[in-house]
Amino acid sequence: MKSVRMLMQCALGMGVSVTASAYDLNQWPTRYTSPDGTQWNITGNYQYDAMFARHNAVIEDAHTHRRKEFGLSARKQGQWDAIVYFDFQSKSWLDVFWRVNSQWLFGKDYGQIRLGHSKPQVGFEGGTASRANSFVEMALPMQAFFETRRTGIDWAFERPRYLLNLGYYFASDLNGNNDGNTVTARAAWTPRKQQADVLHLGLSASLEHPHGSTDGRGVYTPASVRWRARPEAGLTDVRLIDTGSLSHVHSNRRLGFEGLWIHGPLSLQGEYLQARSLRQQGLPGYVGDGYYLFVSYVLTGESRTYAGGNVGNVIPARPWGAVELLLRHSALNLDHDPINGGHQHDLTLGVNWYLTQHFKFQANYVEARASQQGVQQHPSITELRAQVYF
Repeated sequence: MKSVRMLMQCALGMGVSVTASAYDLNQWPTRYTSPDGTQWNITGNYQYDAMFARHNAVIEDAHTHRRKEFGLSARKQGQWDAIVYFDFQSKSWLDVFWRVNSQWLFGKDYGQIRLGHSKPQVGFEGGTASRANSFVEMALPMQAFFETRRTGIDWAFERPRYLLNLGYYFASDLNGNNDGNTVTARAAWTPRKQQADVLHLGLSASLEHPHGSTDGRGVYTPASVRWRARPEAGLTDVRLIDTGSLSHVHSNRRLGFEGLWIHGPLSLQGEYLQARSLRQQGLPGYVGDGYYLFVSYVLTGESRTYAGGNVGNVIPARPWGAVELLLRHSALNLDHDPINGGHQHDLTLGVNWYLTQHFKFQANYVEARASQQGVQQHPSITELRAQVYF
């Protein structure tokens, strides 16, 4: 209960200060433009979470810092942009890249080219910035199948009615994990792309070839993969369903279908994701899949924002902020004979309070239903988050 009181006191204090000086809180001095027109930005995202579980003796209550992200970005309008971003909580590198506009390089617009450490574009919710997550945690299939940041090069081409992404990731991430290479492709049809009026339908796919490793004694360990997901609760390491480690993996193929509709304060978002592992040494292959669908309604009349093929936070129009209600259903099936990874369904109710463009509070209630090898588990989880982002 101490963590709950802390979050409530923080919310009350922020609410009072916002009412007194909302303009100042929306105009933070985090940006500087040099004489040559280069814009420099300090960017960050801090989240403090509390979690309370019922009907499961393994998942323990917890409260701690969820993210401490901090970075520096620079932009030359119409030419290039770059960022260096690090999470001091997980001690891991996030986005570290340089992106250029082809118009500046070639005199004609062929899209944008990015070189560095970034997210492969398979998974709409996974591609959403952590500061803009609609729920406290990502849906089950995204947790299980989304491929985290890799080092490589990608190309983005956006027009009023469509967008295209191609990527080749040729090295591990900057934290020294995920050796191998990945090729990705994404296409989306966007016939409606105005403020409060968005329709986005997309398809994405990737082919990953993971590499094995050799230790100091010269012993080689073949590449492996493990598909699993937390019960949409990030402060626990418990997974209710899990394939275990699948050895001798030749390749992992991911496929995704994504959809988003925003109509004023109402929006719908959903995805279907599939992961397929091909294995060597005569071992059986594996296929798992899942989906989620959620509805969002902003009670105060604002709309979810959309740009660059993904969504952002609601921008409040009132001194006391904006309030959003959400309901999500997600499902994940990790059973594929002879691998009994289990299957799970979650129902999540969410409330978001956007005090300003920089302060956000979230509350989620998750009802999970999991089954693996005949073992049934039905935990209920309450999650709270206080967030500052800029």
